[in-house]
Amino acid sequence: MVETVAAILERSVQSAIKAWFKRIQTDEKAMSILLSYEQRSGPLPQVFRDVVSRLLSSKPIGSKELVSAAAVQHGLERRKQKYTSAMMVEDSRMLQVTIFDTLQHNLASINFSVSLIGVMTIADEIDSQLSQAMTSYITQSVSDALPVEA
Repeated sequence: MVETVAAILERSVQSAIKAWFKRIQTDEKAMSILLSYEQRSGPLPQVFRDVVSRLLSSKPIGSKELVSAAAVQHGLERRKQKYTSAMMVEDSRMLQVTIFDTLQHNLASINFSVSLIGVMTIADEIDSQLSQAMTSYITQSVSDALPVEA
């Protein structure tokens, strides 16, 4: 059966999140912050929904029209959890690798006529969400550094 990239990701969400978590457990810096599985992977189901939504949309690659409230909240949460910006970038990189690995494991069912544009869209959406998360992370950092008004 031939499937779209969106359909493969939709049906693979839970296994991909578990695979991502296995990857992140190998990162000493990330694991130096003690978080539960739920705290660490909590934002990922929404990330996958956003990626699938983007794959199904007609928005061009590079579009900045789609704003993810979840990505903004993710940046704020990671700031509170004491993640560094480099750790957030590494999380995002590992997520992309995991998504592409998921697609690799499903090559037999991928509709190749749309696979390259799908991969490009995934990378664009993950990077866009990282950018939004980092913006809220940095905004919170600046806010934390301001003097408290009496």
